[in-house]
Amino acid sequence: MKALPLVAAAFVLLAASPLALAQSASTVGAGSASDGSGTVGSGGSAAAGGTSASTLGMGGTSTGPSGTSSTIGGAGSAATSDGGKATSSNKVHENPNMLKDQAKAKAQDGGTFSKSMTNTKIKDGELDSRTKSMSHVPGGPPVKSTTTESVPVK
Repeated sequence: MKALPLVAAAFVLLAASPLALAQSASTVGAGSASDGSGTVGSGGSAAAGGTSASTLGMGGTSTGPSGTSSTIGGAGSAATSDGGKATSSNKVHENPNMLKDQAKAKAQDGGTFSKSMTNTKIKDGELDSRTKSMSHVPGGPPVKSTTTESVPVK
């Protein structure tokens, strides 16, 4: 009769095994400004099961005697094991008042997915970058991480 508790324990471990799949999400950001110039950036990654996704974004501006010059950029990458779907995109928007970059990446294999998104903006002497990353394995809660960096340039 002692075998019954062992069988029950083994069943519980097997039933919980999908929850044991590793999942993670992390983000980081940095920025600085000095004498009319500044930089900002953030990035992050997420992974769950056989999926992973990463994005980053950065921007900089400088003001001198001949005017103001700004640059912005970003990228995303996603990967998945066989049978899954991975997508990434990066878009830069500009007008006379603002530069904006949006990077996205997502990998999905069934109900398991990882995704990351970074938005970076230069507008009115303010540099901003925000990254959100998230991973999820069915049967458990998602893992999320968000970083926001804001740098005023004077």
